[in-house]
Amino acid sequence: MVDPSTLLFADHATGLGGAEHSLLMLLKHLNRQKYTPHLICPPGALSEAAQALNIPTHHHPFPALRRSPRALLDWQCGIRQLSHIAKQIQATAIISNTIRSSFYASLAARLTQCPFIWYMRDFWLSEMQPRYLITDRIFKYLLYTIATCVITNSRATANHLPSKSKTSVIHNGIELSHFSPMLDGHDFRKTYHIPDNVPLIGTVGRLRPWKGQDRFLQVVAQIKKDLPTIHSVIVGGNPFGTTDTYYLSLQELSKRLGIRDQVVFTGQLKDPQFALAAMDIFVHPGDPEPFGLVNVEAMAMANPVVAFAHGALPEIVVAGETGYLISPGDKVAMAAAIVELWQNPERRLMMGQAGRNRAEAQFSVQRTVHELEIVLDRMIK
Repeated sequence: MVDPSTLLFADHATGLGGAEHSLLMLLKHLNRQKYTPHLICPPGALSEAAQALNIPTHHHPFPALRRSPRALLDWQCGIRQLSHIAKQIQATAIISNTIRSSFYASLAARLTQCPFIWYMRDFWLSEMQPRYLITDRIFKYLLYTIATCVITNSRATANHLPSKSKTSVIHNGIELSHFSPMLDGHDFRKTYHIPDNVPLIGTVGRLRPWKGQDRFLQVVAQIKKDLPTIHSVIVGGNPFGTTDTYYLSLQELSKRLGIRDQVVFTGQLKDPQFALAAMDIFVHPGDPEPFGLVNVEAMAMANPVVAFAHGALPEIVVAGETGYLISPGDKVAMAAAIVELWQNPERRLMMGQAGRNRAEAQFSVQRTVHELEIVLDRMIK
Protein backbone atom coordinates (compact mmCIF):
# COMPACT_ATOMS: atom_id res chain seq x y z
CA MET A 1 0.00 0.00 0.00
CA VAL A 2 1.34 3.43 -0.99
CA ASP A 3 1.94 5.85 1.87
CA PRO A 4 -0.23 9.00 1.87
CA SER A 5 1.26 12.12 0.30
CA THR A 6 2.05 14.89 2.77
CA LEU A 7 0.52 18.26 1.90
CA LEU A 8 1.59 21.49 3.59
CA PHE A 9 -1.16 24.14 3.60
CA ALA A 10 -0.17 27.73 4.40
CA ASP A 11 -2.36 30.57 5.68
CA HIS A 12 -1.24 33.84 7.31
CA ALA A 13 -4.49 34.53 9.24
CA THR A 14 -4.89 34.35 12.99
CA GLY A 15 -8.70 34.69 12.94
CA LEU A 16 -11.35 32.75 11.07
CA GLY A 17 -12.66 34.35 7.90
CA GLY A 18 -14.40 32.71 4.96
CA ALA A 19 -11.12 31.49 3.43
CA GLU A 20 -10.11 29.88 6.72
CA HIS A 21 -13.47 28.17 7.27
CA SER A 22 -13.30 26.72 3.76
CA LEU A 23 -9.74 25.56 4.36
CA LEU A 24 -10.71 23.83 7.59
CA MET A 25 -13.46 21.91 5.79
CA LEU A 26 -10.98 20.73 3.18
CA LEU A 27 -8.52 19.64 5.85
CA LYS A 28 -11.29 17.77 7.64
CA HIS A 29 -12.62 15.91 4.59
CA LEU A 30 -9.49 15.11 2.57
CA ASN A 31 -9.04 11.39 2.00
CA ARG A 32 -6.48 10.46 4.69
CA GLN A 33 -5.61 7.24 2.90
CA LYS A 34 -4.25 9.36 0.06
CA TYR A 35 -3.18 12.58 1.78
CA THR A 36 -1.81 13.69 5.14
CA PRO A 37 -2.50 17.43 5.50
CA HIS A 38 -0.34 19.73 7.63
CA LEU A 39 -1.01 23.41 8.29
CA ILE A 40 1.46 26.23 8.81
CA CYS A 41 0.00 29.45 10.20
CA PRO A 42 0.44 31.93 13.09
CA PRO A 43 -0.85 31.05 16.58
CA GLY A 44 -4.52 31.92 16.95
CA ALA A 45 -8.05 30.76 16.21
CA LEU A 46 -7.15 29.06 12.90
CA SER A 47 -4.33 27.10 14.51
CA GLU A 48 -6.59 26.05 17.39
CA ALA A 49 -9.39 24.95 15.05
CA ALA A 50 -6.97 22.88 12.96
CA GLN A 51 -5.52 21.22 16.05
CA ALA A 52 -9.06 20.35 17.16
CA LEU A 53 -9.36 18.43 13.88
CA ASN A 54 -6.08 16.61 14.67
CA ILE A 55 -4.27 18.40 11.85
CA PRO A 56 -0.51 18.64 12.51
CA THR A 57 0.07 22.38 12.88
CA HIS A 58 3.26 24.43 12.62
CA HIS A 59 3.46 28.03 13.80
CA HIS A 60 4.92 30.69 11.54
CA PRO A 61 4.29 34.47 11.74
CA PHE A 62 4.23 35.29 7.98
CA PRO A 63 5.52 38.88 8.32
CA ALA A 64 3.53 41.51 6.43
CA LEU A 65 4.78 42.34 2.93
CA ARG A 66 5.65 45.93 3.70
CA ARG A 67 8.71 48.01 3.02
CA SER A 68 10.92 48.52 6.05
CA PRO A 69 14.62 48.28 6.94
CA ARG A 70 14.03 44.78 8.30
CA ALA A 71 11.63 43.61 5.57
CA LEU A 72 14.18 41.74 3.45
CA LEU A 73 15.60 39.95 6.49
CA ASP A 74 12.07 39.04 7.70
CA TRP A 75 11.15 37.68 4.29
CA GLN A 76 14.32 35.61 4.02
CA CYS A 77 13.83 34.15 7.49
CA GLY A 78 10.18 33.39 6.75
CA ILE A 79 10.95 31.64 3.48
CA ARG A 80 13.77 29.58 5.03
CA GLN A 81 11.59 28.57 7.98
CA LEU A 82 8.75 27.45 5.73
CA SER A 83 11.07 25.49 3.44
CA HIS A 84 12.72 23.87 6.49
CA ILE A 85 9.33 22.64 7.74
CA ALA A 86 8.40 21.42 4.25
CA LYS A 87 11.61 19.37 4.07
CA GLN A 88 11.18 18.12 7.63
CA ILE A 89 7.73 16.65 6.95
CA GLN A 90 8.71 15.62 3.40
CA ALA A 91 5.90 17.63 1.85
CA THR A 92 4.98 16.59 -1.68
CA ALA A 93 3.28 19.94 -2.32
CA ILE A 94 2.87 23.34 -0.66
CA ILE A 95 -0.59 24.87 -0.99
CA SER A 96 -1.15 28.53 -0.09
CA ASN A 97 -4.58 29.72 1.05
CA THR A 98 -4.02 33.51 1.19
CA ILE A 99 -2.13 36.12 -0.84
CA ARG A 100 0.48 36.82 1.86
CA SER A 101 1.19 33.16 2.50
CA SER A 102 1.52 32.66 -1.27
CA PHE A 103 4.59 34.90 -1.35
CA TYR A 104 6.41 32.71 1.18
CA ALA A 105 5.02 29.40 -0.07
CA SER A 106 5.96 30.03 -3.71
CA LEU A 107 9.62 30.71 -2.90
CA ALA A 108 9.82 27.94 -0.28
CA ALA A 109 8.50 25.51 -2.89
CA ARG A 110 11.29 26.61 -5.23
CA LEU A 111 13.86 25.92 -2.53
CA THR A 112 12.43 22.48 -1.76
CA GLN A 113 11.73 21.68 -5.44
CA CYS A 114 8.16 20.57 -4.79
CA PRO A 115 4.95 21.69 -6.50
CA PHE A 116 3.44 25.00 -5.42
CA ILE A 117 -0.36 25.20 -5.63
CA TRP A 118 -1.84 28.66 -5.25
CA TYR A 119 -5.38 28.37 -3.86
CA MET A 120 -6.65 31.82 -4.82
CA ARG A 121 -9.71 32.69 -2.73
CA ASP A 122 -9.67 36.48 -3.03
CA PHE A 123 -9.78 39.05 -5.76
CA TRP A 124 -6.42 40.63 -6.39
CA LEU A 125 -6.73 43.64 -4.06
CA SER A 126 -10.28 44.61 -5.06
CA GLU A 127 -12.86 43.93 -7.74
CA MET A 128 -13.76 47.62 -7.51
CA GLN A 129 -10.20 48.89 -8.12
CA PRO A 130 -8.91 47.27 -11.34
CA ARG A 131 -5.93 49.63 -11.67
CA TYR A 132 -3.13 48.23 -9.60
CA LEU A 133 0.36 49.47 -8.91
CA ILE A 134 2.98 48.08 -11.28
CA THR A 135 4.52 46.20 -8.33
CA ASP A 136 1.18 44.46 -7.70
CA ARG A 137 0.97 43.43 -11.35
CA ILE A 138 4.50 42.06 -11.24
CA PHE A 139 3.82 40.21 -7.98
CA LYS A 140 0.68 38.60 -9.40
CA TYR A 141 2.45 37.64 -12.63
CA LEU A 142 5.37 36.09 -10.72
CA LEU A 143 3.08 34.11 -8.43
CA TYR A 144 1.20 32.77 -11.42
CA THR A 145 4.44 31.92 -13.21
CA ILE A 146 5.92 30.07 -10.23
CA ALA A 147 2.73 28.15 -9.43
CA THR A 148 2.48 24.60 -10.66
CA CYS A 149 -1.24 25.23 -10.83
CA VAL A 150 -3.78 27.72 -9.52
CA ILE A 151 -7.12 26.81 -7.96
CA THR A 152 -9.75 29.54 -7.71
CA ASN A 153 -13.02 29.42 -5.81
CA SER A 154 -15.00 31.01 -8.66
CA ARG A 155 -14.80 32.10 -12.27
CA ALA A 156 -15.01 35.67 -10.98
CA THR A 157 -11.78 35.14 -9.04
CA ALA A 158 -10.11 33.43 -12.00
CA ASN A 159 -10.77 36.54 -14.08
CA HIS A 160 -8.14 38.35 -12.00
CA LEU A 161 -5.35 36.07 -13.23
CA PRO A 162 -2.99 36.84 -16.13
CA SER A 163 -4.04 33.60 -17.81
CA LYS A 164 -6.30 30.60 -17.18
CA SER A 165 -4.04 28.02 -18.84
CA LYS A 166 -3.18 26.29 -15.54
CA THR A 167 -6.23 27.31 -13.54
CA SER A 168 -8.94 25.07 -12.10
CA VAL A 169 -12.17 26.57 -10.75
CA ILE A 170 -13.47 24.68 -7.71
CA HIS A 171 -16.46 26.19 -5.94
CA ASN A 172 -16.45 26.15 -2.14
CA GLY A 173 -18.70 23.64 -0.43
CA ILE A 174 -20.47 23.26 2.89
CA GLU A 175 -21.39 20.41 5.21
CA LEU A 176 -25.01 20.12 4.14
CA SER A 177 -26.01 18.07 7.18
CA HIS A 178 -25.19 21.09 9.36
CA PHE A 179 -27.71 23.32 7.60
CA SER A 180 -31.19 21.84 7.87
CA PRO A 181 -34.29 23.66 6.57
CA MET A 182 -36.18 21.89 9.36
CA LEU A 183 -34.31 23.85 12.05
CA ASP A 184 -36.69 26.02 14.10
CA GLY A 185 -35.75 29.68 14.34
CA HIS A 186 -38.23 30.45 17.13
CA ASP A 187 -35.61 30.49 19.90
CA PHE A 188 -33.40 32.87 17.93
CA ARG A 189 -36.30 35.29 17.47
CA LYS A 190 -37.18 34.99 21.15
CA THR A 191 -33.58 35.70 22.21
CA TYR A 192 -33.51 38.92 20.22
CA HIS A 193 -37.13 39.92 20.94
CA ILE A 194 -38.30 39.52 17.35
CA PRO A 195 -42.00 38.61 17.07
CA ASP A 196 -42.79 35.35 15.29
CA ASN A 197 -45.43 36.90 13.04
CA VAL A 198 -43.32 39.65 11.41
CA PRO A 199 -41.23 39.41 8.24
CA LEU A 200 -37.54 39.00 9.04
CA ILE A 201 -34.76 39.63 6.56
CA GLY A 202 -31.09 39.35 7.38
CA THR A 203 -27.51 39.50 6.23
CA VAL A 204 -24.41 37.73 7.56
CA GLY A 205 -20.81 38.89 7.28
CA ARG A 206 -17.94 40.69 8.96
CA LEU A 207 -18.75 44.25 9.89
CA ARG A 208 -16.77 45.89 7.12
CA PRO A 209 -17.90 48.60 4.69
CA TRP A 210 -17.40 46.34 1.66
CA LYS A 211 -19.88 43.84 3.13
CA GLY A 212 -22.55 46.50 2.64
CA GLN A 213 -24.34 46.57 5.99
CA ASP A 214 -24.99 50.30 5.44
CA ARG A 215 -26.74 49.49 2.16
CA PHE A 216 -28.72 46.81 3.96
CA LEU A 217 -30.06 49.39 6.41
CA GLN A 218 -31.04 51.67 3.54
CA VAL A 219 -32.90 48.76 1.93
CA VAL A 220 -34.72 48.06 5.21
CA ALA A 221 -35.82 51.71 5.40
CA GLN A 222 -37.13 51.46 1.84
CA ILE A 223 -39.03 48.25 2.60
CA LYS A 224 -40.63 49.78 5.69
CA LYS A 225 -42.76 51.97 3.43
CA ASP A 226 -44.57 48.85 2.19
CA LEU A 227 -44.05 46.51 5.15
CA PRO A 228 -44.23 48.61 8.33
CA THR A 229 -43.66 45.57 10.57
CA ILE A 230 -40.43 44.54 8.83
CA HIS A 231 -37.64 43.43 11.15
CA SER A 232 -34.05 42.79 10.22
CA VAL A 233 -30.94 41.20 11.63
CA ILE A 234 -27.28 41.93 10.95
CA VAL A 235 -25.12 38.98 11.95
CA GLY A 236 -21.39 39.63 12.15
CA GLY A 237 -18.62 41.22 14.11
CA ASN A 238 -14.91 41.69 13.76
CA PRO A 239 -13.11 38.31 13.98
CA PHE A 240 -9.75 39.82 12.98
CA GLY A 241 -9.83 42.56 15.63
CA THR A 242 -9.66 45.50 13.22
CA THR A 243 -10.26 48.77 15.06
CA ASP A 244 -12.66 51.19 13.38
CA THR A 245 -15.93 53.04 13.91
CA TYR A 246 -18.02 51.19 11.33
CA TYR A 247 -20.30 49.51 13.88
CA LEU A 248 -21.02 52.86 15.54
CA SER A 249 -21.75 54.42 12.16
CA LEU A 250 -24.25 51.65 11.43
CA GLN A 251 -25.99 52.27 14.74
CA GLU A 252 -26.19 55.98 13.96
CA LEU A 253 -27.46 55.32 10.42
CA SER A 254 -30.25 53.07 11.69
CA LYS A 255 -31.38 55.87 14.00
CA ARG A 256 -31.34 58.47 11.22
CA LEU A 257 -33.37 56.16 9.00
CA GLY A 258 -35.95 55.63 11.75
CA ILE A 259 -35.49 51.86 11.90
CA ARG A 260 -33.34 51.40 15.02
CA ASP A 261 -36.08 49.44 16.82
CA GLN A 262 -36.42 47.11 13.84
CA VAL A 263 -32.74 46.19 13.47
CA VAL A 264 -30.88 43.63 15.59
CA PHE A 265 -27.07 43.57 15.67
CA THR A 266 -26.04 40.15 16.98
CA GLY A 267 -22.28 40.65 16.84
CA GLN A 268 -20.05 37.75 15.85
CA LEU A 269 -21.83 34.39 16.18
CA LYS A 270 -19.99 31.10 16.29
CA ASP A 271 -22.61 29.53 14.04
CA PRO A 272 -25.07 31.42 11.79
CA GLN A 273 -27.46 28.51 11.26
CA PHE A 274 -29.96 29.57 13.93
CA ALA A 275 -30.06 33.11 12.57
CA LEU A 276 -30.60 31.76 9.06
CA ALA A 277 -33.37 29.50 10.36
CA ALA A 278 -35.18 32.53 11.78
CA MET A 279 -34.99 34.55 8.54
CA ASP A 280 -37.60 34.57 5.81
CA ILE A 281 -35.28 36.04 3.17
CA PHE A 282 -31.49 36.32 3.03
CA VAL A 283 -29.99 39.52 1.62
CA HIS A 284 -26.48 40.03 0.26
CA PRO A 285 -25.92 43.80 -0.14
CA GLY A 286 -22.12 43.90 -0.35
CA ASP A 287 -19.44 44.63 -2.91
CA PRO A 288 -18.45 41.88 -5.39
CA GLU A 289 -17.50 38.67 -3.56
CA PRO A 290 -14.78 36.26 -4.68
CA PHE A 291 -17.27 33.60 -3.58
CA GLY A 292 -19.68 34.38 -0.72
CA LEU A 293 -20.15 31.07 1.11
CA VAL A 294 -22.92 32.39 3.36
CA ASN A 295 -25.19 32.61 0.31
CA VAL A 296 -24.80 28.84 -0.13
CA GLU A 297 -25.51 28.35 3.58
CA ALA A 298 -28.66 30.47 3.25
CA MET A 299 -29.82 28.41 0.26
CA ALA A 300 -29.12 25.20 2.17
CA MET A 301 -31.47 26.53 4.87
CA ALA A 302 -34.12 26.99 2.14
CA ASN A 303 -33.92 30.78 2.24
CA PRO A 304 -34.42 32.63 -1.04
CA VAL A 305 -31.46 34.94 -1.67
CA VAL A 306 -31.69 38.53 -2.89
CA ALA A 307 -28.27 39.80 -3.93
CA PHE A 308 -26.49 42.17 -6.27
CA ALA A 309 -25.52 40.52 -9.57
CA HIS A 310 -21.76 40.85 -9.39
CA GLY A 311 -18.68 38.93 -8.33
CA ALA A 312 -19.36 35.21 -7.87
CA LEU A 313 -23.02 35.64 -6.89
CA PRO A 314 -24.32 34.75 -10.40
CA GLU A 315 -22.41 31.47 -10.05
CA ILE A 316 -24.30 30.70 -6.84
CA VAL A 317 -27.80 32.17 -7.17
CA VAL A 318 -29.95 31.21 -10.15
CA ALA A 319 -31.94 34.35 -10.91
CA GLY A 320 -35.68 33.77 -10.75
CA GLU A 321 -35.19 30.22 -9.44
CA THR A 322 -33.33 30.34 -6.11
CA GLY A 323 -33.71 34.08 -5.56
CA TYR A 324 -33.27 37.41 -7.30
CA LEU A 325 -30.13 39.05 -8.67
CA ILE A 326 -30.36 42.83 -8.67
CA SER A 327 -28.48 45.37 -10.74
CA PRO A 328 -25.45 46.30 -8.58
CA GLY A 329 -26.12 49.21 -6.26
CA ASP A 330 -29.85 49.47 -7.01
CA LYS A 331 -31.20 49.53 -3.45
CA VAL A 332 -34.73 50.45 -4.56
CA ALA A 333 -34.93 47.39 -6.83
CA MET A 334 -33.51 45.21 -4.05
CA ALA A 335 -36.19 46.45 -1.64
CA ALA A 336 -38.92 45.87 -4.24
CA ALA A 337 -37.74 42.27 -4.82
CA ILE A 338 -37.84 41.56 -1.07
CA VAL A 339 -41.35 43.03 -0.73
CA GLU A 340 -42.52 40.99 -3.73
CA LEU A 341 -41.15 37.80 -2.18
CA TRP A 342 -42.79 38.46 1.16
CA GLN A 343 -46.14 39.14 -0.50
CA ASN A 344 -45.91 35.88 -2.46
CA PRO A 345 -45.32 33.14 0.14
CA GLU A 346 -45.77 30.34 -2.39
CA ARG A 347 -43.00 31.75 -4.58
CA ARG A 348 -40.83 32.34 -1.52
CA LEU A 349 -41.16 28.72 -0.44
CA MET A 350 -40.60 27.44 -3.98
CA MET A 351 -37.40 29.46 -4.34
CA GLY A 352 -36.23 28.33 -0.93
CA GLN A 353 -36.66 24.66 -1.86
CA ALA A 354 -34.93 25.24 -5.20
CA GLY A 355 -32.03 26.79 -3.29
CA ARG A 356 -31.76 23.76 -1.04
CA ASN A 357 -31.79 21.47 -4.07
CA ARG A 358 -29.06 23.51 -5.74
CA ALA A 359 -26.90 23.48 -2.61
CA GLU A 360 -27.20 19.69 -2.44
CA ALA A 361 -26.38 19.24 -6.12
CA GLN A 362 -23.57 21.77 -6.52
CA PHE A 363 -22.11 22.93 -3.23
CA SER A 364 -21.42 19.98 -0.93
CA VAL A 365 -17.98 19.84 0.67
CA GLN A 366 -17.67 16.28 -0.63
CA ARG A 367 -17.93 17.59 -4.19
CA THR A 368 -15.36 20.30 -3.47
CA VAL A 369 -12.89 17.81 -1.98
CA HIS A 370 -13.42 15.37 -4.85
CA GLU A 371 -12.58 18.07 -7.40
CA LEU A 372 -9.56 19.16 -5.36
CA GLU A 373 -8.26 15.60 -5.19
CA ILE A 374 -8.51 15.30 -8.98
CA VAL A 375 -6.20 18.33 -9.26
CA LEU A 376 -3.85 16.98 -6.58
CA ASP A 377 -3.63 13.58 -8.27
CA ARG A 378 -2.64 15.30 -11.49
CA MET A 379 -0.05 17.59 -9.85
CA ILE A 380 1.60 15.12 -7.49
CA LYS A 381 3.26 12.27 -9.27
